Amino acid sequence: MKRIGILGGTFNPPHIGHLIIANEIKYALNLDEVRLIPTATPPHKLADNNVTAQQRLRMVELALEGSEGLTVSSFEVDKGGVSYSYDTITSLKEIEPEAEFYFIIGADMVDLLPTWHKIDELVRIVTFIGVNRPGSLGETPYPVRFISIPEIDLSSTVLRARLAEGGTIKFLTPPAVESYIRQEGLYGSSAYEK
Repeated sequence: MKRIGILGGTFNPPHIGHLIIANEIKYALNLDEVRLIPTATPPHKLADNNVTAQQRLRMVELALEGSEGLTVSSFEVDKGGVSYSYDTITSLKEIEPEAEFYFIIGADMVDLLPTWHKIDELVRIVTFIGVNRPGSLGETPYPVRFISIPEIDLSSTVLRARLAEGGTIKFLTPPAVESYIRQEGLYGSSAYEK
């Protein structure tokens, strides 16, 4: 049976924190693959209308180039609309009935699990894997297996703010992602590296 980790998110933009989480969980749980799935329209966050779902998908593709066992899926972007984890996992289980799925979430999302769409049904069909995030408790009445990984206090919000201010994001995201951001002029960035 194939063991697949799922890491969803806006990835607006993707950064090294996302890559560390995916890689650490892949090896900690001996998974065959960790699949990053950018949302089309996130249910828990306001969308940034200046960056399209296709651009976020492309940035994840660039971030994962050369990363063995880490893949990207356009499933939610192709589907469009609001992305609910229950619907995605249900669909993936229908497409890949022999696979066992592990849903990777940060402690900030663990805290919000009681608000998730069809959470009682979702915990019956997928194993939740939690990772610590600075400033989050990671407490929930739902079953979550926590895996200790190196913590990095980094968010996409930090990268967006840096870019808008003309600051550096070097080493915070893979070079190919930074080049794409600057080429596309995303997040108020200029074409030139700071």
